[in-house]
Amino acid sequence: MTNRAMRLGQSGERLASDYLKKEGYEVVDRNVRRAEGEIDLVALDKDTLVFVEVKLRRPGGTGKATEALSEAKKRRMAELALAYSADHPDLPQTLRVDLIAIDLKVDGSVGSVNHIRSAVER
Repeated sequence: MTNRAMRLGQSGERLASDYLKKEGYEVVDRNVRRAEGEIDLVALDKDTLVFVEVKLRRPGGTGKATEALSEAKKRRMAELALAYSADHPDLPQTLRVDLIAIDLKVDGSVGSVNHIRSAVER
């Protein structure tokens, strides 16, 4: 991954984290790396542990951010949620996997933030 792509990803995760906090979530972990893959954000939504995949797209890229979650990534996110939960029995055991899709405008400002709850069926 290039430095530019890493910075873009970090920017998206920061925007998503700020969005979640404004919506009343508590972000409890970020950039969790496991053998199964990576979890961008882990948050609490009352009594639900939420695993968040963040997708950020610039204009002129390959489609909208909401279209960027592949079936393989969905399966991996479900596996990651179960593995993380098993390692953290102190956290709620009601789990959900969400997508936060951020599309930027040409000038680099945020065009839209779409929060898709239960984006992955477990």
